[in-house]
Amino acid sequence: MVSGRATGGPAVTLETLRPGDWEDVRRIFLEGIATGNATFETGAPSWESWDADHLPAPRLAAREGDERRLLGWAVLSPFSSRAVYAGVAEVSVYVGAEARGRGVGKALLAELVARAEAEGVWTLQAGIFPENEASIALHRANGFHVVGVRRRLGCMAGVWRDVVLLERRSDTVGATKGRIA
Repeated sequence: MVSGRATGGPAVTLETLRPGDWEDVRRIFLEGIATGNATFETGAPSWESWDADHLPAPRLAAREGDERRLLGWAVLSPFSSRAVYAGVAEVSVYVGAEARGRGVGKALLAELVARAEAEGVWTLQAGIFPENEASIALHRANGFHVVGVRRRLGCMAGVWRDVVLLERRSDTVGATKGRIA
């Protein structure tokens, strides 16, 4: 468990996300969908589908106050089922509408990066709509760099959307494996 104070509020605690958090995870995901700039998804999946699509660890929850209210969450999805890509994962960070701009996403992503490395993940990637400037800035502040833009990657509500591809390569995990001098 990691504790700290996000900007403008009580102490925020980061801990492992639990299956019992699903309703709050779903609520925050739906708030992200409502922005129109968080995901191509148009609805929340079932718990079973969401659980199967994400790695079992790390899964983080940002909580606040005595009631342990969920402010946001961060998880990883596997990049591929091929063994050679076992250390590559895609990042998802979602912050509830009432907690945005308070440093919750920053705390979640920084801890997710640290825990991902502890799990042996050497490359993290994120696909973000160009309009989501706050998310791009958050990822860049946590060591991600822009790899490129995938043009017209998907159609959303009749509009073709670009996706900025970012990645972060660990300096510690797999630092010498497969390096070409």
